[in-house]
Amino acid sequence: MVNRLIGNPAPRFEMKAVLPSREFGTVSLEKNMAKGRWTVLIFYPMDFSLASPAELTAFSDRQVEFAELNAEVIGISTDTVHTHLAWVGLARRNNGPGGLNFPLASDRKLAVSRAYGMLIEEEGITLRGLFIISPEGELRFQTAFREDIGRDVDEALRVLQGLQVDGRRAAN
Repeated sequence: MVNRLIGNPAPRFEMKAVLPSREFGTVSLEKNMAKGRWTVLIFYPMDFSLASPAELTAFSDRQVEFAELNAEVIGISTDTVHTHLAWVGLARRNNGPGGLNFPLASDRKLAVSRAYGMLIEEEGITLRGLFIISPEGELRFQTAFREDIGRDVDEALRVLQGLQVDGRRAAN
């Protein structure tokens, strides 16, 4: 039986990541919560695939808008941080992201992908998914697609804005 995630505490995580500076570091939900920030998780199947760079660069190019909405974007796949680092350095003209303005996390143990219901067990990769988590750690939004369908950045920003307006109404 599948447990409902929406409206519940989001599964906590801490993962190794390649940071926008192209250095290794860690990302965690707890860090974002401590900063009072929204967390936008972008699950994607793997680095060096044809569909991933365009989608992730679209989110990267709009990073300022997410920051203005007090949100941290984190990309997640089951690739290693070393694979992430090599892929991030690949130029856009060569089907790479050419650098990203948000961290790429490595879920090599598959625990985070499994906890969020994104893991394709038999392949060891994730579905494409988008999760929005409130600063209090509540999972407020989720979508999931097979690996051949991407996400729309405008829609992600619209949903984030809507969740924040709804939260302000509830607090008043």
